[in-house]
Amino acid sequence: MMKQSLKQLKRIISAAVLLLTGIAGATQAAGLMTPINSGQSELTLQDHKVKVTIADGFATTTVEQVFANPHAQDLEAIYSFPVPSRASVGEFTYWIDGAPVHGEVVEKQKARDIYEQEKQQGNHVALTEQESYQRFEIRVFPVKAQNSVKIRLVYLQPIEVDHGVGRFLYPLESGGVDEAQKAFWSTDPVVKGQFSFELELKSGFPVEALRFPKHAQFQLEQLGPQHWRAHYDSRAEIAEDGSASHFSLDEDILLYWRLQQGLPGAVELVSYKPDAKSQGTFMLTLTPSDDLQPLNSGRDWVLILDMSGSMSGKYQTLIEGVRRGFEKFGPEDRVRIVLFNNSSEDFSGGYVNATPANLDDLANRLAARSPGGGTNLMAGLKMGIKSLDADRTTGIWLVTDGVANVGETQQKKFLEVIKDKDLRLFTMILGNEANRPLLDALAKRSNGFALEVSNADDIMGQLTLAASKVNHQALHDIEVEVDGVKVGDLQPATIGSLYRGQQLQLFGHYWKGGDVKVTVKAKRGGQPISYRTQFKLPEQSTELPEIERLWAFAQIDELMAEQRDFGEDADRKDAVVDLAKQYGLVTEYTSMLVLEADRFAEHGIEQKNAQRIATEQKAREIRKSQPVVDRQVDKQNPQYNKPRSGFSGGGGSMGWSGLTLLLLVVVGRQFVGMRRRMAQGS
Repeated sequence: MMKQSLKQLKRIISAAVLLLTGIAGATQAAGLMTPINSGQSELTLQDHKVKVTIADGFATTTVEQVFANPHAQDLEAIYSFPVPSRASVGEFTYWIDGAPVHGEVVEKQKARDIYEQEKQQGNHVALTEQESYQRFEIRVFPVKAQNSVKIRLVYLQPIEVDHGVGRFLYPLESGGVDEAQKAFWSTDPVVKGQFSFELELKSGFPVEALRFPKHAQFQLEQLGPQHWRAHYDSRAEIAEDGSASHFSLDEDILLYWRLQQGLPGAVELVSYKPDAKSQGTFMLTLTPSDDLQPLNSGRDWVLILDMSGSMSGKYQTLIEGVRRGFEKFGPEDRVRIVLFNNSSEDFSGGYVNATPANLDDLANRLAARSPGGGTNLMAGLKMGIKSLDADRTTGIWLVTDGVANVGETQQKKFLEVIKDKDLRLFTMILGNEANRPLLDALAKRSNGFALEVSNADDIMGQLTLAASKVNHQALHDIEVEVDGVKVGDLQPATIGSLYRGQQLQLFGHYWKGGDVKVTVKAKRGGQPISYRTQFKLPEQSTELPEIERLWAFAQIDELMAEQRDFGEDADRKDAVVDLAKQYGLVTEYTSMLVLEADRFAEHGIEQKNAQRIATEQKAREIRKSQPVVDRQVDKQNPQYNKPRSGFSGGGGSMGWSGLTLLLLVVVGRQFVGMRRRMAQGS
């Protein structure tokens, strides 16, 4: 029996890995871009050096690159790269005549106009702009003939720990969902000279292990229970012909770290307040204890499968994943399948009992189909949420790349479809250029969660985390009250739900230090529950000036979500531009421009960001030599009295069935009738 179970698990793992690879599809990579068939000379990416510091609840990633021009004429360098979700680009530096010059934030069109003007005049100029949700482009002119240029990019991102497992992604695969871009540009991802990667992890809690799933050649070094380093240098590798090995930027670099098991729930605080008279900024990280009960019942499962032409080459692995996933359905379950491309089809003809014979018939019939046509995501979603049984808990899973190109494509229209539905929607977002804003919005609006998956991920580990969430209670209708001192500008403004293993990160401002009481109110299984603690906000705190940028990006992210939800609004746009200029951030409306030192004044650009960068660099130098800092503030008054969720937590058969299919969107519905009968309902 045990051997049979192990064989089944191996088949499921194989199908899951194949399916994820298939759905993610072929990807482009970060690298230098040249127009296809243009006859233009190509530059080379000579060096690419990455330094990452993970500490105090956020990661700082510094990328230095050298572009080389082996040709006889001056050229322009155009470099494309993705950044992680929730990452804020706050520093762009270009070395001009051997001296670093920092970029300043300018409205996007104005920045592009100035760049072209300076380029036409033959002046040194560089530009970083956001081209899509998380894809950026750098333009540098000139790269002198037989010469090279150096640039540096720095971005910040909050770090979350899920079930005691931290995850850091350095994205290099650009997704490949923009067909027009692929048709126009040729991208060279190869680093001809040195590629190096250095990472330092300083954790407030003991770390048991680190893992690079796709880069086993990276060296790990433990400096203490809470302090680790990782490093890699391509110069140490020799190719088969005896030459130096060239590193290719075509595979995401991903790091996991696992905290010590049995740690208690905790509240951590980091803040920045340069003096007693200044406004302070804080980030609270709340890690709840594990008091969410498992859910056990027969369910209905609706599979909404993308049959569009973009699924060609991926469809058979999708069917194999469906077939293996069917093996995990229980005898009390029912299944319904909806297909969509240019239109939608109720493939199964309603719900069928999840017997082996019925499931085998569905899988065989699916295998006989061939994908083709466009992606009418709206048609599939509308049909999938029809005919739900109010007496049963239903999970609706949507398999797609999330890029709608037929029928309705506006995000606010998708939100209207689920507006009055009693839905829980969970998104599994594949790749670095999937339509994350749409999938995030659907999840948030329905009090679900979004799980991002890279091709570099340990797939079964990610599925375990997601399955644990789906099969346990969640905290809903969360509110956080802060008393004792005046706080404001809280982000997120609306929290919604928190699922098993998740952390809550809260940003805000305060104006005077002192004792504060923090109360988290929520509903668990339909019943109210609250968690309380007390600690002090400092009157002065100068260690972490980066917290200001993290708060600003969270505020901008909320404003941009409103733009996509409700339509373009001039006041919101102005608010984004003002925040971006004040805090030095690249957004959809602003870019970062580097000019020769005397040209900033010529264009009326104040060099505010240079001052902010100097403050941040000084603080980083001070922190570099300091030991690990414990940021937990509720030790004297614990907010939680049980251990936090660990990675060993079970997923349950129902979670494994759905998540083995690697479905991008899971909509879980807990109906009123079921709530009445199940006190432990999610």
